[in-house]
Amino acid sequence: MSNPEQIKHAIENRPTKPFTDQKPGTSGLRKPTKTFIANQYFENFIQAYFDDLNETNKDKQSTLVVGGDGRHFVREATGIIIQMAAANNVKKLFVARDGLMSTPAVSCVIRKRNTDGGIVLTASHNPGGIDNDFGVKFNISNGGPAPEAVTNSVYDKTRQLTHIRLCPTLLNIDLTTIRKQTYEIEGRTTPFEIEIIDSIEDYVQLMRSIFDFDKIQNLLIGEKGNFPIMINALSGVMGPYVLRIFHEELKAKDAVSVKNCKNLEDFGGHHPDPNLTYAHELVEDMQNGIYEFGAAFDGDGDRNMILGKGGFFVTPCDSLAVLAANLDCIPYFKKHGVHGYARSMPTSGAVDRVAAKNQKTLYEVPTGWKFFGNLMDSKLISICGEESFGTGSDHIREKDGMWAVLSWLSVLANIDRSVEKILHAHWITFGRNFFTRYDYEEIDGPGPFAMLKHLEGMCMSNELLNKTFRTPYGNKEYTITIMDDFHYTDPVDGSYTEKQGIRIVFTDGSRLVFRLSGTGSRGATVRLYADSYENDPSTYTKDAQEMLQPLISLALEIAQLKAFTGRDKPTVIT
Repeated sequence: MSNPEQIKHAIENRPTKPFTDQKPGTSGLRKPTKTFIANQYFENFIQAYFDDLNETNKDKQSTLVVGGDGRHFVREATGIIIQMAAANNVKKLFVARDGLMSTPAVSCVIRKRNTDGGIVLTASHNPGGIDNDFGVKFNISNGGPAPEAVTNSVYDKTRQLTHIRLCPTLLNIDLTTIRKQTYEIEGRTTPFEIEIIDSIEDYVQLMRSIFDFDKIQNLLIGEKGNFPIMINALSGVMGPYVLRIFHEELKAKDAVSVKNCKNLEDFGGHHPDPNLTYAHELVEDMQNGIYEFGAAFDGDGDRNMILGKGGFFVTPCDSLAVLAANLDCIPYFKKHGVHGYARSMPTSGAVDRVAAKNQKTLYEVPTGWKFFGNLMDSKLISICGEESFGTGSDHIREKDGMWAVLSWLSVLANIDRSVEKILHAHWITFGRNFFTRYDYEEIDGPGPFAMLKHLEGMCMSNELLNKTFRTPYGNKEYTITIMDDFHYTDPVDGSYTEKQGIRIVFTDGSRLVFRLSGTGSRGATVRLYADSYENDPSTYTKDAQEMLQPLISLALEIAQLKAFTGRDKPTVIT
């Protein structure tokens, strides 16, 4: 530990003006990068967080973790946070080397090093670069995203700010060398500490404690021959983690092909979202190559997409259900046991059927990983997931893309070497929930909000309750048994969350959900979800879009989506 300068850095109280649009969404604050850079917009949001932290901790000095997904402005933002933390009573920062740390690794480090929380510099799956998006979110001491009570308090403070506090002479901090440094700050009785850490090491140690790496290695390069797989990091933060785990720890370079493992500030000009539209390169590689298994990660590494041989697509809903049904393949759960399961409300009911068979409690929560945290802390659930390509467990308090991939490889190593066969066996046991999501992205104007108002009005009036609709596709009939605006009361702390999406449930168990996305930075994104259960084995291999066409047509009719938005087709279909 050293202080090479041996000087005291002065604190500057710099005047600022408050902003009115810094309310965090589902997962932090996301805006165009240029918005964050201009007019102290970023500094204001960070100051509001520090003010709230000091108020909550009653001015006790805090220890925090700082890391990001490597997008444009992450390194500059890290330097600003260091200057501001020194001036805002932070005792110590654990900073990721070069500012790079996956969101799951941030959660891991917070928990391992017992810090008060962390600042994550990411806009997740949103595009990066100077002309695209940047984001900031705050995590709390359990490693999970800050709950609404915290983000609402921070938002209140953003609208009242008059000054930001920083040490402007605390410059040129070397983020590339792992070491500890201390700095003297005027007006502070204790020095300010910075420790540059290798977050990959902490995360790899955690993965080794969860999985049987020998068994996974035997699957990949064992006596049955190589099991070729393809991993695409989409030029996000996960590249170094992929190379470390698969090529170094598992020594499986001969079986594990990788692409886009160099982190780029603009993600190579691509959209770092692991779905069939934006991860098309992986889809093509799986369709045209010899790979038995494929996976892609998003920009910050918390989301994942799983593919089988020939490009066989595993929906996130099915992925959650299959893993929940096979947790005995993972040593961590043999040691710690399995509590309940949870899913976000729009996610299909596939995992519900696993819960019923295994006699486990199933919790349905609003969209946003923060809603799983209390359930995990109280040992009510062990595994959870969202239809938006997020899966995780109680090993940390974030969704975890690498954990999902290693979980799938554990199932493949123990059950069957074919992803498709595992899914078919699962459907034979539980039936199949056909699921799709239509995203209508970046819609300008009031149309999306008017559409939601239209649907809310029908919820209030109950005018569609018990009404039967006949669709032109498949000559199917649907009768509405529930139509509401989903709300949730946390079973642990009693906190109440409302207006989480319009939910329509039919007598046959089929569901439609309409939501406005909370993760975009431009315009409005309408999301339409359709979920339909089938227990006829002759339907299990049919195309989901074909099976769901009657339900989708009904959704468009009820919502009058084209009339309100002007869109006649979605931007993305999952």
